[in-house]
Amino acid sequence: MSSARALLRRVPPRAVDAGLVALAVLDAWLNLFGELTPLVLVCAVIGCAGLFLRRRFPLTVFLLTLPMSLFMEVVVAPFTALYTLAVATRNRPLLAGCAMLNAAAGTLSWPLSDTFSTDRTWTLILFVYTLATAFAPVLCGQLVQAGHDVERQLAEVEEAREHERALYSQAVLARERAQLAREMHDVVSHQVSLIAVQAGALQVAAKEPDAREAARTIRSLSVNTLDELRHMVTLLRASGGKETELTPQPTLADLQQLIANSGIEAILTGELPADISTTAQRTVYRTIQEALTNVRKHAPGARAAVLLWHDAHHFGVIVTNTAPTRPAVALPSSRQGLIGLRERAELLHGTFTAEPTPEGGYRAELRAPAGTD
Repeated sequence: MSSARALLRRVPPRAVDAGLVALAVLDAWLNLFGELTPLVLVCAVIGCAGLFLRRRFPLTVFLLTLPMSLFMEVVVAPFTALYTLAVATRNRPLLAGCAMLNAAAGTLSWPLSDTFSTDRTWTLILFVYTLATAFAPVLCGQLVQAGHDVERQLAEVEEAREHERALYSQAVLARERAQLAREMHDVVSHQVSLIAVQAGALQVAAKEPDAREAARTIRSLSVNTLDELRHMVTLLRASGGKETELTPQPTLADLQQLIANSGIEAILTGELPADISTTAQRTVYRTIQEALTNVRKHAPGARAAVLLWHDAHHFGVIVTNTAPTRPAVALPSSRQGLIGLRERAELLHGTFTAEPTPEGGYRAELRAPAGTD
């Protein structure tokens, strides 16, 4: 059925119209009764030839077929015009009126006085029969119109689904970018800033000019790398979303090594619940890592204290540091790390705060409800 419909759609519309005109002419010729007068000929020619314009002026073409229906019992031309009008319009009262006009034209005879001189009951029966027949092309045309509507709706639904799939893909990509930005800042920035601080210290302590120049070069490259990293993180965050999982990920078992490699004097006290989730462990780890990185960058010579705590309803970590003992080395900063920590805390339905202390140091705290995933 579908292959036949596809084959029919390949036929040029003009060829279809020409075939219908030929059928209408044949129908008029076979149903020509009596003498062929010029009036009848003109009405037949106009009614048949008008089918060439049925797609552009369906109502006008239908009205042109009514005179020939008055003189002869034809069906091809008026039914084709009715069908085309039913496909083109949604005005059902208009279609009902046109079907009644077609039935009236088919029932009446010329001259009109002959119609009313015969049995009027038979005339009424003939009118009802003709009217019922005239509704057939109207119903077919409305059915085709409904089919076109369904096809358009299916196309719109498919387009909406494609758009939804594209939006979903973009959302997944955005979440991956946000996760990548967070991981880049947490891991790479931590290591590169440590290199920069150590190179700065070596530059000050070195006695040989070559050693100082090498340390200066390392520090300069580290600073440039941090600056490039800051720009990359900003770009990735432009379309970021919530967190997605990447492996491998750090856990609380890695905290001692993190503090030992932090490059500052720091102590770890307290503990967290044994059943804390992997996501919460990673959030605690990243919070401590970022806090120690900020101490190393902005408070040279300061000491840090990491306190893990928990009670019946909450758990968290507090990282505090003393005031710096020497001037800080100027390093690029866009506060992306603090933004990432707040996002991580929100994923645990918790809070993250960072503020200076009255003693001149700094205090960062993560607080989350117990039992969060």
